[in-house]
Amino acid sequence: MKKVIFLITVILLFGITATGQSLEKGNLVGTHVVTVDLKPGVTTEQWQTFILEKYIPELEKYYEGFKIFLVKGIRGPNINSYGFLWVIKSEKHRDKYFQADGEYNEQGLMILEKLNPIMDELEKLGTFTYEYTDWIVL
Repeated sequence: MKKVIFLITVILLFGITATGQSLEKGNLVGTHVVTVDLKPGVTTEQWQTFILEKYIPELEKYYEGFKIFLVKGIRGPNINSYGFLWVIKSEKHRDKYFQADGEYNEQGLMILEKLNPIMDELEKLGTFTYEYTDWIVL
């Protein structure tokens, strides 16, 4: 829970201003607290570079209305922890790909199939699990 609160604080304090984007009423912020399990010999820097340069751009190519950020704790109880912030234009944009239970819907499954090559590359570096919460901007 503390990790989720930390991620929300980051997003609300900075309002995505680093990219010129700002949060608006009705936007969703998905906070994903990530646990990374790297393969032997793989560094966190290699994983991080892959996520930033290949994984996130590939996701954003297919998910219309989504902007995804990799974040890393630099102070406090979550130091060196990773997370993803998914800023989504609206619930309508999210629901285009995901069911109410968080599982992929038909269109989401089609995109997931297109993402198989990038997921296969990522799996060579390691795996990650996450817990998420979607927040709506009021």
